[in-house]
Amino acid sequence: MRLIDLYKLAVKKGIEKDVRGKAGIKKTFDAARAEYRKLKGADKKAFDKEKLTNPYADTRILYGDPDTEVRTVLAGIDMEGPELLLADRLNQSDRRSIDLVLAHHPEGRAWAKLNDVMALQANMLNKFGIPMDIASDLLKDRSDEVSRALAGANHFRSIDIARLLDIPFMCLHTVADNHVASYLQKIFDRTKPKKLSNALDILKRIPEYADGMKKGAGPTILIGEPGKKAGKIFVDMTGGTEGPKRVYSRLSQAGVGTVVGMHFSEDHYKYAKEEHMNLIVAGHIASDNLGLNLLLDEIGRSARLNVIACSGFMRINR
Repeated sequence: MRLIDLYKLAVKKGIEKDVRGKAGIKKTFDAARAEYRKLKGADKKAFDKEKLTNPYADTRILYGDPDTEVRTVLAGIDMEGPELLLADRLNQSDRRSIDLVLAHHPEGRAWAKLNDVMALQANMLNKFGIPMDIASDLLKDRSDEVSRALAGANHFRSIDIARLLDIPFMCLHTVADNHVASYLQKIFDRTKPKKLSNALDILKRIPEYADGMKKGAGPTILIGEPGKKAGKIFVDMTGGTEGPKRVYSRLSQAGVGTVVGMHFSEDHYKYAKEEHMNLIVAGHIASDNLGLNLLLDEIGRSARLNVIACSGFMRINR
């Protein structure tokens, strides 16, 4: 499969799992087109036209000829300078022929504009009973905070390495996170675990989380006791990065008893505890593994890819 086709397929599959649905995605594209039409001069030239067909700023072809035929992929969670050098070393040694380095976490412009994908979190919160205008207001402050935090980074460091080594490079972030969020939410909605221990057991039976346990980074109860009622469970695992810390009071009022996330900051822990919310940490890298595996399974139905796993990733086929 050509690199451009692989990219477009990943975006398509990400959209299929998006909480916003087709109508919400259309609004996103309409807003992008309206924004582009208003721009002039240097601003119009700098506009990222991928926004017109891809609603995920953190999913991009970072370097490479779009027509490159991709058969063998070196895939991992964090793919930066060391992993690009690894790909080059494998190619030079004739031990492997790496056509593409595939990262989960974004690099380059996809990293610089990570906060752009956070808007979908408002739809997630709305689905759980928080009015859309309130959810959007909560997200705006957090999105601005993330934008400020990212502004000083050296975003294109790894892209330059890929360019100098002439190795195609792509990242698939929210398109994969949409898969893990949708997958787990459906399981919890269907099984309705009564206690936190029951919810934890569900996670532990999933191969990626079982592997995470062996590595010391598996699912655990952060707030709550095993025998405590789980209540309504909200899976918070997509939308770029951690959402607003002030959201827990609203979730509690909406009847959510437990939030299952990849990870929680200390501030989130404190705010959730004040609201007597249960928190289950599923595990960051284990969750990223699950999302990327589910996405690669979908892609694998259209393309035969030889996936070589590294950088915290373990390929599990379903």
